[in-house]
Amino acid sequence: MARRQRRQEEPINHERWLVSYADFITLLFAFFVVMYSISSINEGKYKVLSDSMEGVFSQPERAIKPIPIGDERFKGEANAEEATVSAGGLPQDPLDNIAEQIRAEFDGLLGDGKLHVRANEMWLELELSSSLLFPSGDALPHQDAFDIIEKISTILAPFDNPIQVEGFTDNLPISTPQYPTNWELSAARAASIVRMLAMDGVQPERLAAVGYGEFQPIADNTEAVGRARNRRVVLVISRNVDTRRQSTEATKTP
Repeated sequence: MARRQRRQEEPINHERWLVSYADFITLLFAFFVVMYSISSINEGKYKVLSDSMEGVFSQPERAIKPIPIGDERFKGEANAEEATVSAGGLPQDPLDNIAEQIRAEFDGLLGDGKLHVRANEMWLELELSSSLLFPSGDALPHQDAFDIIEKISTILAPFDNPIQVEGFTDNLPISTPQYPTNWELSAARAASIVRMLAMDGVQPERLAAVGYGEFQPIADNTEAVGRARNRRVVLVISRNVDTRRQSTEATKTP
């Protein structure tokens, strides 16, 4: 009679729970990594992102704007040619065209004295009060600044004229780790506007940023009204596309 082979019973594995526990720990680690990365978002990038998202949801026409296809450089040149032709079919000076569009777009700000448009034989100057663009003592633009600069960029983008953005402050001293003097503050504000213009379609090679600090006042710094006038950002647009701004002449007239 053949012997029956005894089936050897497999021992019970009491450590199978470690597999599930290891998977749980891995998922928990991944969760905290994602949470940390979200909490470390750069403030400037978050500001730009939040403005873009708000524009999409609050203004439906932005959401249906077609994605540009083709060579945008040639499209821009075509727009510039159209913009430099007056209603009568005669060529129009680009700076006159820009000035007319700025006055039409910002009639309210011109009336309030927060935006000034000046022109001479060589330059067109758009002067904006710093209160329209920045909080006090900071170079991070506030929400209203994005809308203002986007409208200005739409007007400037079709042209080729060089643009120098100049920052100015009053004579009240500032001393923070980020801005040791008014020079740093004015330069940072000019650079912020340059970046916003480039983001909104103005060719970066046309742009330059300059900070003059407190040393080019156009009003009396002893009074609050005068200090408010001195805190400004000026966009200087050259009439000659091959000429860049070399020096600034303080303008005393409003």
